[in-house]
Amino acid sequence: MTSPDAREVWFLTGSQGLYGEDTLRQVAEQSQRICDQLARNADRPAAVRWLPVLTDADAIVRTMLAANSDPACVGVIAWMHTFSPAKMWIAGLDTLRKPLLHLHTQANVELPWATIDMDFMNLNQAAHGDREFGYVQTRLRVARKTVAGHVSDPAVVPRIHSWMRAALGHDALRRLRVARFGDNMRDVAVTEGDKVEAQLRFGVSVNTYGVNDLVEAVGAVDEAAVTALVKEYADSYRLAPELAADGARHESLRYAARIEVGLRTFLTDGGFGAFTTNFEDLGGMRQLPGLAVQRLMAEGYGFGGEGDWKTATLLHTIKAMGGGRSGGSSFMEDYTYDLTPGKELILGAHMLEVCPSIAADRPSCEIHPLGIGGREDPVRLVFDARPGPAIVVGLADMGDRFRLVANSIEVVPPTEPLPRLPVARAVWRPTPDLPTSTEAWLTAGGPHHTVLSSAVGAEEITDLADMLGTELLLIDAGTTMRQFTKEIRWNQAYFRLAGGL
Repeated sequence: MTSPDAREVWFLTGSQGLYGEDTLRQVAEQSQRICDQLARNADRPAAVRWLPVLTDADAIVRTMLAANSDPACVGVIAWMHTFSPAKMWIAGLDTLRKPLLHLHTQANVELPWATIDMDFMNLNQAAHGDREFGYVQTRLRVARKTVAGHVSDPAVVPRIHSWMRAALGHDALRRLRVARFGDNMRDVAVTEGDKVEAQLRFGVSVNTYGVNDLVEAVGAVDEAAVTALVKEYADSYRLAPELAADGARHESLRYAARIEVGLRTFLTDGGFGAFTTNFEDLGGMRQLPGLAVQRLMAEGYGFGGEGDWKTATLLHTIKAMGGGRSGGSSFMEDYTYDLTPGKELILGAHMLEVCPSIAADRPSCEIHPLGIGGREDPVRLVFDARPGPAIVVGLADMGDRFRLVANSIEVVPPTEPLPRLPVARAVWRPTPDLPTSTEAWLTAGGPHHTVLSSAVGAEEITDLADMLGTELLLIDAGTTMRQFTKEIRWNQAYFRLAGGL
């Protein structure tokens, strides 16, 4: 994954020449101290870069243009330390194409009640200046996140970091290329979508390649590379005896390794960050890729089964947002329920392709029959998901817009062992409860393919949706069907009007 210093957020401070050079020097010094507190924080997901204080419209426009064109810059934090007349910011804000966070803070925590005078008031008037700045942002309909409070407050910095993570996802999405091996699963509706609109709205480029292009790459793999990767499997996982070097199915493991090397080469050479496969279109592949897909997801690649490029896109984006955190993110599919009253649970899995970044324990590498696809038995990693809070997110094409649907959940251990289900799986309890969450998801038209993530939460997903100007329907502990249905209806009107008639 990308290191925290490979991408940066620019810290901009607004003021004006009215107060004189002495005041502006103090503004710069205090601004640097605030920025340094953010930059030194060990949990920051990106570097924070301080820029000189902005006092006129031309400098603001130049800074915004520079932010747009700098590939290292993923977003901009703006703070009006004093009173910065907001008409100076109109052209710059209209120019900015990177995500924006409005930080409403001040240099001091407490007021020096005994010594405060008008010089202090003129210097420390963010309460004044940020209201001017807030007005013009709203007047221009600028999408942004607003965070209020001192940067030393433990409640403030995590909200800024959530926005930074969303900005990293936004940046990754703008640069993403997706390779589809084959098309969608036949007759399936929700995995379809408008790829031209996706590139316009999100920046992602999605193109299809014949599966035999991948077969050719797999066939060109050197035997030494296969042997080295098989050894890595044995070192990393609990290897089923039949897959071991002297086992009856060892050749199947070698072919799985060959798929991984060939697939990684294809993706690397083409600059792809996500991909899809389809069990209905395997060409000359002897196995449906399972182990290779799982391991590539663990490295940060997005994936979608049955040609689902939208979920592959979403997974790569969320993995970029969660980089450096202990949790993981995976392709997922809601499969079946435990409807025991008061103990309702969802069991999620897929045929093979669940990412080991969410595993509770060291995965087992196994081989079992697969009832669909018509190929040899595929190798896969088998495990249960790690318990804890998480979120499931889906992306659907509603025809006139894209819609994100998300549900806050709690991943739990399976109620009983699953000895006859040899796939990676997750069991979770949705909020506020299973009937409400599923009724809301179905009413929203949410997809059956999702991203399950314990590395990001509702705030990061909300920030990302705001950056993208994309509808988000969040199902959480406060959801009721009455209000949720109203929200869908209101959104229908809002996005129709916001997009133009």
